[in-house]
Amino acid sequence: MDKKEIVYIVNPKSGTTNKDVIPQLIDKHTDKDKYNVKIVFTEYAGHASELSKKCVEDGVHIVVAVGGDGTVNEVASALVESNTALGIIPCGSGNGLARHLMLPMNIKGAIEIINTGLIHDLDYGIINDHLFFCTCGMGFDAFISQKFAAAGKRGPLTYIENVLKEGLKYEPETYELTLDGNEAEPHKAFLISIANASQYGNDAYIAPQASMKDGFLDVVIMEPFDLLEAPQVGIDLMNKTLDKSSKIKCFKAKDILIKRKEAGVIHYDGDPIEEGSTLHIRLRHKAIKIVVNPLADKKRRQPNIMQTAFSQLFNELNIVRNEVVDGMTYPVKQVKTLNSYIQSKLG
Repeated sequence: MDKKEIVYIVNPKSGTTNKDVIPQLIDKHTDKDKYNVKIVFTEYAGHASELSKKCVEDGVHIVVAVGGDGTVNEVASALVESNTALGIIPCGSGNGLARHLMLPMNIKGAIEIINTGLIHDLDYGIINDHLFFCTCGMGFDAFISQKFAAAGKRGPLTYIENVLKEGLKYEPETYELTLDGNEAEPHKAFLISIANASQYGNDAYIAPQASMKDGFLDVVIMEPFDLLEAPQVGIDLMNKTLDKSSKIKCFKAKDILIKRKEAGVIHYDGDPIEEGSTLHIRLRHKAIKIVVNPLADKKRRQPNIMQTAFSQLFNELNIVRNEVVDGMTYPVKQVKTLNSYIQSKLG
């Protein structure tokens, strides 16, 4: 049997994982009977895209993105509509696509999945000219993506800290949506997320029912909510029950047009960027090849440490919320009590 070419593209700056040991692990665990292995490190922004395009030209069988969601997006964007498949070794702070695909979060396990060589044709999305594979969105999640990118620190704790601090001040916007040619009523929304995959990352499920093979994007509209309702929204996000919330409206569509009053920030796979007031999102069905976990449908991922911690925090906040509602009359006291608790939890 002829060996197939596989190229690992490693982003040494993504996430918090030490990349020094990765070449040895790749060499040790990759099936050499199946693959001729090449490892390259990115040296600047956009380099992963250049390397991936060259791999497509050379007919490489699999290109493996070794990094976080940004690295995965950059590699995947260069592989769409080609015969070269995407593999993933998750080394970022969120790892949204890898988690959706139920890939192992450790390097050895991820390489073992790649060794199986099971490749599926899956969907991806485009918002204006930007490709996304997990989610894109506007409103609060795009605003937080911008804050997160500027924070300097990475990791889920920084993300949740921004959510709790900025969520109390964020002003919802009004959006006009057209779904597959059908105009909808204007929606005042805290955020709108367009999901190809089910989650943002860190097992925070914005669209629990989303599938990368159903030929549809999930449109999630989160309506404005007050401070006392926020804990339950957080619990639903982490417990994969957000679609059951009274604050959520969900639709499925292939072509989405969204108009807002003015230009502003959006995000695609967590990467914030300024865009105009009109946003066109469309689906490309089964247009990217991705190495998948053959056991994904038979396993249930256990909550990660941060997910468990966040769920506990949100449940504690909900207890305080109920005490506030039961024991106080004046809204200003409610706000002060819950805000003090949040600040104490943030340390």
